[in-house]
Amino acid sequence: MTRLCSASLALVLLAVSGCATKPSKLPRGVEAYSVIRASDQAATIEEYKIVPGDIVSVIVFQEPDLSLKDIPVDATGNIAVPLIGRIQASGRTSFELSDDIAKRLGRDYLVAPRVSVYVTTRSERQVVVEGSVTTPGVFPIRPETTLLEAMALAKGPTQIAKLNEVIIFRTVEGQRMGAVFDVAAIRRGDAVNPRILPDDIVVVGYSGVRQAYRDFLQAAPLLGVFTRF
Repeated sequence: MTRLCSASLALVLLAVSGCATKPSKLPRGVEAYSVIRASDQAATIEEYKIVPGDIVSVIVFQEPDLSLKDIPVDATGNIAVPLIGRIQASGRTSFELSDDIAKRLGRDYLVAPRVSVYVTTRSERQVVVEGSVTTPGVFPIRPETTLLEAMALAKGPTQIAKLNEVIIFRTVEGQRMGAVFDVAAIRRGDAVNPRILPDDIVVVGYSGVRQAYRDFLQAAPLLGVFTRF
């Protein structure tokens, strides 16, 4: 998605331009897994929110001329609804969008309209993989994609990669967070291979770019790193 290519990659490229301190404030080991599980569960429980590129259908009960089938959410996050015009769909759940459309139609055009919105096709979900990998970039992911699989999409780590300093940056309830994972331990079977969520940013560390962690946190700006610090 272009929104990730421009914004997220720019931040990550800024992050890897530094040179010094170790990310001591980021949770590691057991703490990292406990907080990433919490964000993983929150993402599972949270109702899906529409994003640009999704395909939606709007059904207005007993009003076929006002109903829409399989219309794309444009790059700005809007859809065009008869009588109403353009309306913001991105960032809303289906219920929130249907409720807004019903209120607008009821205000000026219909008596007690009943509206349902369905996401018929979800847009492609992506992850950014940066740092010491062979081919950094933005890659499509499946719901079950793991950290090791995300790194494999970038053709794996380079020979100078710090496999015990791999960060997953994630937005949880509007807050940018992060945690450090030991990929070497994951490969040995000594640690769990965490699941990657849509729009995660994976930064594979190496000796010359530990400043990435600090610079990224300052550039975002971030409100938390999986746990408050």
